[in-house]
Amino acid sequence: MGPKAESVEEYFSWFPIEKQEKLQQIRQTLKEVLPEAKEVISYHMPAFKTSEVLVYYAAMKNHLGFYPTASGVKAFAEELKDYPTSKGVVQLPYEGDLPIGLIQKIALFRKEEALQKVAEKAKSTKAP
Repeated sequence: MGPKAESVEEYFSWFPIEKQEKLQQIRQTLKEVLPEAKEVISYHMPAFKTSEVLVYYAAMKNHLGFYPTASGVKAFAEELKDYPTSKGVVQLPYEGDLPIGLIQKIALFRKEEALQKVAEKAKSTKAP
């Protein structure tokens, strides 16, 4: 891995303007649907975090990587069939429009998943 960005803005600055525009588009989309999430740099990538990291995203050489974890990819497998995916990543091409609605749905799914984990943990720590 190369240098670690201190901020999302610094991370963006490392890429050509065309890639920065796509990064900014995904960032804005995630800010809108995850207003309570904190923006962080994690694993050298921009990410949105509540009780856990919900989604990561990154500029790659030939595509934009969107990392909603394995559960996010699995839950939307049918809707993601037009995009290359692997266990926890979706490859979004730089050409054409980003699937904004789908990114929003996956982010909201991850938010709910994190909230459920917190609720389950709270239940299991309460004494009977």
